[in-house]
Amino acid sequence: MSQNDTTTRIAHVFSGTFVHSTPSAAVEILKDSVLGVDDEGKIAFIEKDPDVVSLSKIWGFETAEIKVLEQHEFLMPGMVDTHIHASQYSYSGTALDLPLLEWLSTYTFPVEAKYKDLDFANNVYTKVVRRTLKNGTTTACYFATIHTDASLLLGELADKFGQRALVGKVCMDCNSAVPQYKESSNECKEETDRFIIELLKKEYPNVKPVVTPRFAPSCSASLLSELGAIASNNKLHIQSHISENKKEVELVKTLFPDCKSYTDVYLKHNLLTDKTVMAHGCHLTDEELKIFHERGSSISHCPNSNISICSGLLNVRNVLNHKVKLGLGTDIAGGYSPSILDAMRRTLDTSKALTIQDPQHQTLTFEEVFRLATLGGSEALSLDDQIGNFVVGKDFDALRVNVCVPDGPIDLFPGDGPKVILEKFLNLGDDRNITEVYVAGRQVVPFSDT
Repeated sequence: MSQNDTTTRIAHVFSGTFVHSTPSAAVEILKDSVLGVDDEGKIAFIEKDPDVVSLSKIWGFETAEIKVLEQHEFLMPGMVDTHIHASQYSYSGTALDLPLLEWLSTYTFPVEAKYKDLDFANNVYTKVVRRTLKNGTTTACYFATIHTDASLLLGELADKFGQRALVGKVCMDCNSAVPQYKESSNECKEETDRFIIELLKKEYPNVKPVVTPRFAPSCSASLLSELGAIASNNKLHIQSHISENKKEVELVKTLFPDCKSYTDVYLKHNLLTDKTVMAHGCHLTDEELKIFHERGSSISHCPNSNISICSGLLNVRNVLNHKVKLGLGTDIAGGYSPSILDAMRRTLDTSKALTIQDPQHQTLTFEEVFRLATLGGSEALSLDDQIGNFVVGKDFDALRVNVCVPDGPIDLFPGDGPKVILEKFLNLGDDRNITEVYVAGRQVVPFSDT
């Protein structure tokens, strides 16, 4: 137990059951424990079976201030959405009848072109930030659109509602089926520079820019090189898509004949770094996965989208066996649900489908998928030094889960212990069970305006 620095003030103290992941344990359950959060939003201490009176004297809090969790409640780390298109939220739950390339041309690009209108952008972006926070997404890696001002607005709204976010102004200079929905290579560079400068100037504590080439088919080689240089010069995250759909993979071969693979396209343009997250990866070869491991780059697994628009089934076990970082994504609106709980369920479904096809396949466990949604997501976004589990010194991003809310979706029975309660929440729970959400120690749900 560490002694309290006299300058540290404890803002929150919780007592009860805490569930998180560690590098060695997919699920660790800490019963009868006490966790303290300091006034900077960081975890100050976590103690099992503590002498609460002694602890209160060391850290200078009143025992009456402790938030005591009920037996059917627990705290877990906030969930991380490593890939979501905020700009597609307005048509989520619809338009799932076409494969990827036709889907983009028919639905996505026409809708994203509307974000030149800031009133339209404000309406959608407000709703998607609030909806994902209610569903327990404390960190989101967002695609916006090509529009700089609307992308800045998304960053402003994430900060206003308290969500941790990486926000990307989309870059695309070719192969758009909607002529007005692209920029010249020079415009992409200039507007990306402006977006980064303006967003960083705001000094939002938990909202940062991410360099965002949409994907190789919509970017010229010169633009990809420019974006690689911008990310390197500013030490920024990078996000894009890779090997989502077989036709897309074939298209990339024709557009970049000098590259050995889809992965090689990004590698040659300096876009595969230890701060890169690539969505999907359904059709990556083992050789490409080796490059991901060597570069420290990550994959965002988006199973709802992969199934909904018939892109493919990612073999997560194979990715993990290659020691490639992997997190989960909702991929709104290719995926129809804004909840990472849904992403966990679809991840298990996909793994079981692969086992049906090949009985030798080692099916993922719910414990492993829980880790992917929390600590794995933080690793995929290279934020695991800040978030992902309950470790002293990390930011307190957390969900208070109550599996017995009135008229909720879960029934408990005698003998249901903490691990059963966790599994039932992951399989049956929804936003009604997430009663409080914290980001960097700040309670952001329930919303202060409701």
